[in-house]
Amino acid sequence: MSDATPVFQIQRMYLKDLSLEQPNSPQILLEQAQPQVDIHLAMGAGQVADGVFEVTVTATVTTKLKDKTLFLVEAKQAGIFEIRNVPEEQKQGILSIVCPQMIYPYLRAIVSDICTRAGFPPIMLTEVNFQAMFEAQQAQAEAAAGNGGDDAPRIITTLN
Repeated sequence: MSDATPVFQIQRMYLKDLSLEQPNSPQILLEQAQPQVDIHLAMGAGQVADGVFEVTVTATVTTKLKDKTLFLVEAKQAGIFEIRNVPEEQKQGILSIVCPQMIYPYLRAIVSDICTRAGFPPIMLTEVNFQAMFEAQQAQAEAAAGNGGDDAPRIITTLN
């Protein structure tokens, strides 16, 4: 009976990738203009073993002055989660909503910290409604039905 007990556990949270570029330094640092900040978020999920999934949330922050890049930060925070004996439709919700919600605060802190350590004001990523993102993705999938099936959970979403 315990074999059918639903399981959801965090195995590990970790920083998978981090990059900071300042391609036009030091000259651009002397300019006194308000930079333009562009933020993109992406999520991904995949099965790494039986009942074990890796979920990633990536933030790409591009800051420009006029047409030159002031700095570019890309951070990918990941988590490994054990999910067993959960119906497939619930598993998809866990991978798309619950896991990213757990990962995202770490990503926000990393982006803010790396900007500060690079000598810039911190970039504060806004809160994200992963539930709304998941529902929008489901609606898009239903609209595009008939293009084939999903073998493994894989979520890729981009926000501007």
